Amino acid sequence: MNKTLFAAAALLLAWAGISLAGNGHGHDHDHDRARQALEAGEVLPLKAIIERVEGNYPGAIVEVELEREDGRWQYEIKLLRRGGSLLKIKVDARDGSVLGVKGRPGDGRAERSRRRDDERAGVEH
Repeated sequence: MNKTLFAAAALLLAWAGISLAGNGHGHDHDHDRARQALEAGEVLPLKAIIERVEGNYPGAIVEVELEREDGRWQYEIKLLRRGGSLLKIKVDARDGSVLGVKGRPGDGRAERSRRRDDERAGVEH
């Protein structure tokens, strides 16, 4: 029950924290751009991205931003890990692949080692 409640709270926080960064044209315009990108197939739904991230990085999602960087849509997800560490995860919004992780995932060693092994094998997250 606690795990379900925790997951629901994390999802609500994620939805509440969605923003489209950068252009300064206003909040309504940001939502329009995000919806248009989704309808055009340029981005995956946030729910699909969150499921992928939570499967690889357990914790509470505290913020999600949708940004356009270098001509590519990216989700930037901030995740609070057990023990209080914070991860910033950049995800390609089109295919859900993890572009980068900043912070200390887990104890720092196992996660980085697994990601390097996966990258060598061509595994996408």
